[in-house]
Amino acid sequence: MLNITPRDYQKDIFNTTKTNNTLVVLPTGIGKTLIALMLAVHRIKRYPLSKIIFLAPTRPLVEQHLQTFKSNLPELFATIEIFTGSIPANKRKKIFQSADIIFSTPQCIANDLKKQLYSLENVSLLVIDEAHRCLKNYDYTKVVNSYKQQTEFERILGLTASPGSETKKVQEICNHLNITKIESRTRESKDVKPYLQKREFEKIEVDFPKEFIEIRTLLRQIWDKIILNLKSKNILYGPANKISLLKLQSRLSKQISSGNYSAMHAISQTAQAIKISHALELLETQTLSGLEEYFNNLINQAKAKQSRAVQRLVKSPEFNAAKISLSYLLTKKIQHPKLTKLKEIIEQEFNQNPNSKIIVFSQFRETASKISSVLNKIKKVNSKVFIGQSKKSNTKGIQSGLSQKEQKQIIQDFRDNRVNIICATSIGEEGLDIPEVNAVIFYEPIPSAIRKIQRAGRTARLIPGKLLILITKDTKDEIHHYASSAKERKMHKTLETIKEQLKKKTENPTLNKF
Repeated sequence: MLNITPRDYQKDIFNTTKTNNTLVVLPTGIGKTLIALMLAVHRIKRYPLSKIIFLAPTRPLVEQHLQTFKSNLPELFATIEIFTGSIPANKRKKIFQSADIIFSTPQCIANDLKKQLYSLENVSLLVIDEAHRCLKNYDYTKVVNSYKQQTEFERILGLTASPGSETKKVQEICNHLNITKIESRTRESKDVKPYLQKREFEKIEVDFPKEFIEIRTLLRQIWDKIILNLKSKNILYGPANKISLLKLQSRLSKQISSGNYSAMHAISQTAQAIKISHALELLETQTLSGLEEYFNNLINQAKAKQSRAVQRLVKSPEFNAAKISLSYLLTKKIQHPKLTKLKEIIEQEFNQNPNSKIIVFSQFRETASKISSVLNKIKKVNSKVFIGQSKKSNTKGIQSGLSQKEQKQIIQDFRDNRVNIICATSIGEEGLDIPEVNAVIFYEPIPSAIRKIQRAGRTARLIPGKLLILITKDTKDEIHHYASSAKERKMHKTLETIKEQLKKKTENPTLNKF
């Protein structure tokens, strides 16, 4: 029936999915979609007049899964259709009636269900890709809730490279999807390892430059003053970091909306602290040009009187002294040592293998752009920036953001060897059909286990690969690196714990849900 032969672990997982709502946790690129395809064939054979719905969070992902199904199913096996927001609602209603397998974003189906355009009573399989997003009030949960209420023959398949490390969140995902079994594998699993190539890992450390210390000291002086003030007034408790400040900002905003105007000054100070925290992150872990861009953006906001917090911040003597020091370093063409080290790594890779394909991941668009411009000065390198769609003007008036058409073209150029390095932000992490690469380089570690696993999964699938992580010593880089590693270990323990809980529930159906 299929135009592809499944691997043994895919067959084993498929056998579980036939009789259970299953959460499948597999590293990126080792065949989650094929398991969904096998299950779709099984459900259509069992319920010949039923429908399959396959949901993915973005249109490029939806199109990718549709192509996988089309290329691996016999031509006349099923009518396969795609739903997008550009198709009028009345036309989607007609398509739904005649289609056997429908690929869509969750937003599209959720909107149609809200308008009662059709029912899910005849849907025998609901596939949720990137199932770690099935939390709270995201459109996935709306569709799933409707499906559980309406369908005559429920079967749910959740797919993810990582559901996260927090037990409560993984339990929430399982509850939303009515999961009765979890099938998880890692690169080291006995039944997966034979199919994967060797992946070398290297942590590359650089020193925080002495030339940057003055700027860091000035920014920390602003930070220390604000934090001391917030704590002395019993507004902030516990450790002060970006996350605790964002939570404080949210709490203070609610107080203001309820008429507590004494919180106004505190929220202004919190906003300043968050901005300084971001500036420190850019200085320590990103690029000096990125910090300059951010400083200029703050100055422009102050001139436009967009925020009192920003106006106070840019008027401070420490901010202005930091700006002067930064300008001096830029005129001397001094840059972050990670950029220099990255250039060395790339040159070495292309000397060893002129046909190398590499993905460099970075957190921020400006960083990706800077990296790409630096790497394009290397002989044999043709680098392109790969970022999301949203358009944002920077202080130089340059628009950022790529349309889906532009994103597709870059991936095609990468596949056809017209581009050999992609400098990507988070858009390159999740599911997109990016060709096999020789190396994945993290310009900075990220604290999220989910994102780390997705990034790393881009190499060493079909050919041997390398995973390199750049770390600036004595900065947030070190904290983030150890945090993501700890969360990844915790994730595997969490999955094992929840598997046991599900097993007990199956053996004793009277037990409540999580």
